[in-house]
Amino acid sequence: MTPEELLAHHDNAQPWEPTTANAPAPDVAQAYQLQLAVRKLRQARGENPRGFKIGFTNRGIWLRYNVFAPIWGTVWNTTLTFCETTGSVSLAGTCQPRIEPETVFGLRATPAPDASLQDLWEAIDWVAPGFEVVQAHRPDWKFTIPDTVADGGLHARLLVGRRIPVRELSANAPELDHLLAGATVALAKNGQVVERGAGANVLDSPLRALHHFLQELRQCPGAPDLLPGDVVTTGTWTDAWPVAPGEHWAARFSTPLASLEVQLVG
Repeated sequence: MTPEELLAHHDNAQPWEPTTANAPAPDVAQAYQLQLAVRKLRQARGENPRGFKIGFTNRGIWLRYNVFAPIWGTVWNTTLTFCETTGSVSLAGTCQPRIEPETVFGLRATPAPDASLQDLWEAIDWVAPGFEVVQAHRPDWKFTIPDTVADGGLHARLLVGRRIPVRELSANAPELDHLLAGATVALAKNGQVVERGAGANVLDSPLRALHHFLQELRQCPGAPDLLPGDVVTTGTWTDAWPVAPGEHWAARFSTPLASLEVQLVG
């Protein structure tokens, strides 16, 4: 599909047509160029990039989705919401939405070239719990890695909870890495726990997921760099769970993260 066709499917919340056997498929590099072209179209109509999402950092779900490497996409001013402990997210205009409990970072500076984990820590302003609502325009969530990349990294919405200054949590990168890797979450739907997860599920820790993403971003031709003020959500600690308007979800994180609740509306 062209960038214009991809954007039209996104705007109309319409699934893509099934791929025919002989139709040429883009590779991952070509899919990122399609994603970046859609990004330019969205900017041209007035949307503002606010950061990035990283997907498929949880190795435990790779086999389930037949995807075996992380991906990334853009977070927008039209998809990003902040709250303290409880927020509301609209599912209107999403396609086959699912929810994921995640760790979100806020940047205070562009990380140094060839940044180490410590360099990355120095560029981070805050850390927060988050709920990402992801979506897929391939029917039944059956896709390839290039599909997920061209589909905007599957991003639909991002709710960010209480932001904690990173220097209140840790004195250096190893300390933050250890804290987040050891944290856990209980994901609950309408008061009932449906799954438990851990920060270590996300490429061994959310900080390491962010470091991996930075390297991948800087290797992608035409991709923007991380900027001060950007938010980056680093991938789900559990599976992605189907959602519908009217549901209430809670992510009960252990320290150092606060818990987060969301009411889903149409």
